[in-house]
Amino acid sequence: MDYYYPKKRGSDSTKYFEKAVLEGFSNWNKEVFKPGKLDVKTKELIAIAATYMTRCPYCIESHTKKALRAGATKEEIAEVIQISAALNAGACIAHMNFALEVELEDKK
Repeated sequence: MDYYYPKKRGSDSTKYFEKAVLEGFSNWNKEVFKPGKLDVKTKELIAIAATYMTRCPYCIESHTKKALRAGATKEEIAEVIQISAALNAGACIAHMNFALEVELEDKK
């Protein structure tokens, strides 16, 4: 299957951003993924589930590699993908009434 996004991003795209903003994001992101109340493996498994919901192929690949390095198994990764899929599907079920309760004002 081909990616919609190019596999490698151009390194010159960051030239349009303020350096301090990118560094601030990078530093904050590093802090978020440090061990805390949750260990790195758990944080990366959560990140995999979240990246499937945001549908970012770069993040999926990056966080999967980090989770594997932190000791996650393919079975654990598959399980969090299933959780993400269930939550996505659940949102459709939970909001089904938005479309199904629509009525036309002038029924012609």
